[in-house]
Amino acid sequence: MYAYDEIDRTLVNERVSEFRDQVKRRLSGELTEDEFKILRLQNGVYLQLHAYMFRVAIPYGTLATDQLRALAHVARKYDRGYGHFTTRQNIQFNWIKLAELPDALEDLAKVGIHAMQTSGNNMRNVTSDQWAGVAPGEIEDPRIWSELIRQHTTLHPEFSFLPRKFKIAITASDHDRAAIKIHDIGLRLIKNEKGETGFEVLVGGGLGRTPFIAKTIKHFVHGRDILSYIEAILRVYNQYGRRDNIYKARIKILVHELGIEKFSREVEEEWQHIRNSSLQIDDEVIEDIRSRFTYPAYEKLPHMPDELRQAAADPDFEAWRKNSVAPHKVQGYSIVTISLKPTGGPPGDATAEQMDALADLADKYSFGEVRVGHEQNLALPHVAKRDLPALWKALDKLGLATPNVNLITDIIACPGLDYCSLANARSIPIAQELTRRFANHELANLIGRLHINISGCINACGHHHVGHIGILGVEKNGEEVYQITIGGRADENAALGALIGPGVKFDEVADVIEDVVEAYLALRERPEELFMDTVKRLGVEPFKERVYATR
Repeated sequence: MYAYDEIDRTLVNERVSEFRDQVKRRLSGELTEDEFKILRLQNGVYLQLHAYMFRVAIPYGTLATDQLRALAHVARKYDRGYGHFTTRQNIQFNWIKLAELPDALEDLAKVGIHAMQTSGNNMRNVTSDQWAGVAPGEIEDPRIWSELIRQHTTLHPEFSFLPRKFKIAITASDHDRAAIKIHDIGLRLIKNEKGETGFEVLVGGGLGRTPFIAKTIKHFVHGRDILSYIEAILRVYNQYGRRDNIYKARIKILVHELGIEKFSREVEEEWQHIRNSSLQIDDEVIEDIRSRFTYPAYEKLPHMPDELRQAAADPDFEAWRKNSVAPHKVQGYSIVTISLKPTGGPPGDATAEQMDALADLADKYSFGEVRVGHEQNLALPHVAKRDLPALWKALDKLGLATPNVNLITDIIACPGLDYCSLANARSIPIAQELTRRFANHELANLIGRLHINISGCINACGHHHVGHIGILGVEKNGEEVYQITIGGRADENAALGALIGPGVKFDEVADVIEDVVEAYLALRERPEELFMDTVKRLGVEPFKERVYATR
């Protein structure tokens, strides 16, 4: 966990006071909605279909238990008893009253949580690997660099009014759990031949109506230069990015239109002007940030404790352990992923009661720390193997032990037309129906790793482009129609899915997904061949032929 200092606390508290005054002026009529819009967006407040939506930042997906309890408090006191965890490691509340928003922000500020820059045309929440700091084989903890970038870009006067929103993700592992290739800037921590820490820098990724996979702009930028290099990219974007057309305003369009070579030259030229300026990071700065991250006092524990050996006789526990428990870099410990995708439930939702109880479990079993992943699940990063059986029993009582992580019912979905004013179609009911269709865990394990992503409009908040199976809801002649893609992925081999055929109606979507799965099971060469491997080997046509043969 990162320990915030007095400067951080002062900034957060002053922001609450400032926003309280802005809300007061809006409620009195001194500010029109148009005048208030830019102010509320910079504080994470959207006006949705039924109410204001409030988005709270969870920097690089790390939460202390007092912060999780504060989120539960906001859900209980100001909302309808639940929150929705998002693909940007944030949490959203969908029913908060405008007059109560400053109070909610003040309550969150007491534990160091804010909503700054969770919306608007500025630098959004810097995201990272939810296993950062505990993943075996990572270069180093990427949250140290995430925090550095967060501090530099928060309320940065030059980059608070960019042509469009801007997102950065960082990973330090070979397997990319942060989806860096679908971000405006993706950073991969690496070591050069001298053993120095630096970054491979990717630029121009993003989804929405015009999706692109990010391209490498520089293969190695030394850690001391990363702020100046990011600033050079932002300056080029700020200068050349489109402001006349919202649909062409993202940096991905600029990179595409200029070409990566020309864009790289522009960035390099700008970088040379500022590289050796005050933006160069001293080792002392990094060490100061590093020193503010506290790590658990791990015990020396056996690889296979008696408690775990005895619990292995319970098939329900073993199913959960094999699915939801991952190796930890410290012997005797594990990383536990907590699925927020119960059968029939909205993906990513957690009740206030669940958040409070999970905070208690994290205090007891995970050194008081919880993580949020972009897959809309949570994780306990420091669980002793001896405690796994007891933790599983407690999670099961809370409805948080569904063993479906990375399986077909571990669905990523946006709120869709049930909440969002931009949506054309519903997302949540599609996800709920699919979790019912594939609720049988034996069937889900037979299918193997398969990610379904659902978006209710072309803005792609559900990341449908990079789902193994992607579902996009659109409006056609006043009716909800859904396009199906296959072959997308968001990891180190990121790719965009391909359309398999004409759109289908709302009540046909689950049937089509069943047909896609049946086609895969018939087409795969052996049980170990994953869905993505079958798609890569055969392409789209065999699936299209089987799925649309009778439609």
